[in-house]
Amino acid sequence: MLTLKKAKRLTGGGISNLNKKMPGYTYGLSAHRCRTGAKLVKIPGSTCSGCYALKANYFWPSVKLGHRRRLRSINNKTWVPAMIMLINHYEKDYFRWHDSGDIQTVDHLAKICAVAEGTPSIKHWLPTRETGLLKEFKEAGGAIPSNLVVRLSATMVNGAPGKSHEHSSTVHTKDAAPIGEACNASKQGGRCLACRSCWNSDIRNISYEKH
Repeated sequence: MLTLKKAKRLTGGGISNLNKKMPGYTYGLSAHRCRTGAKLVKIPGSTCSGCYALKANYFWPSVKLGHRRRLRSINNKTWVPAMIMLINHYEKDYFRWHDSGDIQTVDHLAKICAVAEGTPSIKHWLPTRETGLLKEFKEAGGAIPSNLVVRLSATMVNGAPGKSHEHSSTVHTKDAAPIGEACNASKQGGRCLACRSCWNSDIRNISYEKH
């Protein structure tokens, strides 16, 4: 029988509410294992340059260990039901995928969609730079659940949003105009507070101020 204790073990530690910017629970992987981000981080002016998930608290041994455990657990055949149990138990409203890290494979994306389907009362938000994986998933007949907003992240700061997917996000500098709806976090101590725009499927693009 699947228990909460077993679900945590099967998901490599599962979910967390330690990210105080977010209104609820989050899930993260190591930013070192980003497929596209690992390339962009070396390019000045890219949205991954100076990545927050490659410094500060992300250097803590306990955080690195948790990331490794979660990465290994993705291929576990019980990962989906275990994640569903954890999210349904701990989260009531809004869930954030990958406060660090990104999608690893098409199968990984399919599993995230399955978790969203299994938690229909919760709104999910997944930012990603994996344009190719998202395209491959959809071309193979994959469908994104209505309670999951996948936002394709722009490559360059002050760059245009991607056009291959209906939801996106961009990054703008203080002297540049945001595209679509501007994120309010920079005016709210770096926190979401009452804002839930990133989870709102009616908003096509969110623009974050570079910090």
